[in-house]
Amino acid sequence: MSRALSQSNPSVMRQPSFAKAWAARILSTTSFQMLSVAIGWQMYALTNDAFSLGLVGLAQFVPMMLLTLIVGQVADRFDRRNIVVLCMIFEGIVAVLLVYGNHAGWIGREQILLAAALIGACRAFEGPTLTALIPELVSKEMLPQASAWSASAGQTAQILGPSLGGLLYSIGPAFVYSTSAVALLSAAVLIFMIRKERSARSLEPLTVRSIFSGLVFVFRHKVILGTISLDLFAVLLGGATALLPIFAQDILHTGPWGLGLLRSAPAVGALLMSLVLAHYPLTRALGPILFGALGVFGLATIVFALSTSLYVSLAALFFLGASDVISVVIRSTLVQLNTPNEMRGRVSAVNSLFVGTSNQLGEFESGTLAGFIGAVNATVVGGVGTIVIAGMWMYLFPQLRRLRTFADK
Repeated sequence: MSRALSQSNPSVMRQPSFAKAWAARILSTTSFQMLSVAIGWQMYALTNDAFSLGLVGLAQFVPMMLLTLIVGQVADRFDRRNIVVLCMIFEGIVAVLLVYGNHAGWIGREQILLAAALIGACRAFEGPTLTALIPELVSKEMLPQASAWSASAGQTAQILGPSLGGLLYSIGPAFVYSTSAVALLSAAVLIFMIRKERSARSLEPLTVRSIFSGLVFVFRHKVILGTISLDLFAVLLGGATALLPIFAQDILHTGPWGLGLLRSAPAVGALLMSLVLAHYPLTRALGPILFGALGVFGLATIVFALSTSLYVSLAALFFLGASDVISVVIRSTLVQLNTPNEMRGRVSAVNSLFVGTSNQLGEFESGTLAGFIGAVNATVVGGVGTIVIAGMWMYLFPQLRRLRTFADK
């Protein structure tokens, strides 16, 4: 880390457009986290079934997987700002429909899964497009700092969202959904107000080759491929988010407020780490740091699985989040610095498929495995699997293991 680097560059938060995008990301992600808490708790309350919880993750994952190639083309051919605004508005409409459904009394298992799928489709467009938009708002030199601040926005939202979602759910699920709708519409206004420093749109004809160009780019850059695939499999195996309602209710014997705390704990650790990285960016020994962080992630997952104390569980999740954000910042910076602006949408979409959707697929995997061997055993298996994957990737991608700076290829 370099103190000189952080002092020589002006703060990216002094850029008005980036500051608005940062605030909008907090509002949007906070809403998503609130919706996730409410949807997950309501699904478990209705079904008392771990497999149904896993289906919520699958419902969000499928549209993301199916829309990936379309998302990239749209983000590179149309105004990225307008795409993000439309996504946030539509997510707000889904939240309003959930409010109405709860008041009318027709919310059930199928309606919850449909809402999760619609939100997943919106997030499939919003996430990669907003990521591709950020380099249009700041200079290239500010991108590492912008990546860390963007990570801090996501983690801040993951602290506020689950806690607020759990608190509001104790009053009633409609309160969660209505608050989310207001926050999403506010985020849409902020994005609409931003001004871009530069803009580049793909003039390449729409062909089969252009559709798959994002995938080709990722597979040709082994460091990027190794980084995002490592994170994909680590989160896929180590993600226990879908099982938190089971741990909160059946193992730790707490209510919705406890679930909110459990969902917030990883974000607290991640937020603190992202703020450190924003002020003291990683500049050397990136490969060893990345693999070390994955080892901590796996160990923290195992400790959480075996804990019967709320305090120990919260501490384990804290370290899990702090270690995970290191991978997020390294990956985001590598992708942004090594991708031409005119195809950032396509590459960001592929990155989202590899990494972002691994959370939803990981929820399905965790829920399904827990249905067979129990939540504790499933989470232990995931933590051990994360450590094994990290060891395998050190040998499958030696260039990633030897990565020292962001300038390395």
